[in-house]
Amino acid sequence: MGVAALDHVAMPVERTEEILAFYKRLGFAIVDEDRWRSGERPLFSILCGEQKINVHPPALWQRPAFTLRGPAALPGCGDFCFVWDGTVDDLQAMLNAAGASVEVGPVPREGGRGHGRTVGTSLYTRDPDGNLLEFIVYG
Repeated sequence: MGVAALDHVAMPVERTEEILAFYKRLGFAIVDEDRWRSGERPLFSILCGEQKINVHPPALWQRPAFTLRGPAALPGCGDFCFVWDGTVDDLQAMLNAAGASVEVGPVPREGGRGHGRTVGTSLYTRDPDGNLLEFIVYG
């Protein structure tokens, strides 16, 4: 027995509506947006395969009583790497269509599957709060 996988991470955001629209343009599914908008739930999530990113809007992370978070976590603190299922050219086209400018790449990267060797190609961009997003293409 032991740790089997990463289930989810959380990120505080400042520009909630822009973040929501940006991740939708990138093709991510959003969970609980309707419940968040209605006030039934204080957050929504961005799905990433079998994992998710819980998005903590200002109304949640700015509350002093909300302590289930990193004490120094502020908008823009995220650094995420997503596996892209397609070619580097397809990835570049998707980022361009979504209005996400490539900051670095394509560049060779080791990634989580590398274990000491270069096995992927990555492109980097940023979301509206400045979180760093890496997209890696394996194979």
